[in-house]
Amino acid sequence: MSAGTSGRARALIVRPADLDGPDNAAVGRLVEAYLTQTELEKAAHLGPAGDANTHELPERYRDEVDDPRGAYADSLVWVAESDGSLVGLVVVQQGESVREIKRLWVDPGARGLRVGSALMDAALSRRDRPIRLTVWDWRDGPVGLYRSRGFDLVESWDDRPRLLCMQLAPRRPADLDE
Repeated sequence: MSAGTSGRARALIVRPADLDGPDNAAVGRLVEAYLTQTELEKAAHLGPAGDANTHELPERYRDEVDDPRGAYADSLVWVAESDGSLVGLVVVQQGESVREIKRLWVDPGARGLRVGSALMDAALSRRDRPIRLTVWDWRDGPVGLYRSRGFDLVESWDDRPRLLCMQLAPRRPADLDE
């Protein structure tokens, strides 16, 4: 896939992450950027939670940042690479009856290049069971992307205010052979 930027084409490669090798640290940095942005947005839209410091990540996220290989042992992780650098990722947690998109992040410098769409296509490549996700209602771009891929709003499984729960039905058995 190529996309034009500043008068030149940039090749985009979406591939499984090598968390046992060179991708582990870069995935940690991308996840940290995603989580930091999310915490800033939550403070802006929901107000600060107690005495939370919006400049530091809550401790519950440290494993994802410091040890993606361990944190995502039960997940599929795809990365988007452009010009030799990782510019995005998607993390899909594998459950027995459902897959859940837990993280989707595109570096701000790579936005507008269809990186999110390419990552979503990778995440949806296995549709043998329902795929679900949560997204904050103020994130219009991601909500639009998910709707364009067929996700529907469903009854919430998470009680946090302003968090939307969405799900995509599995492909019919005849469609899985395509």
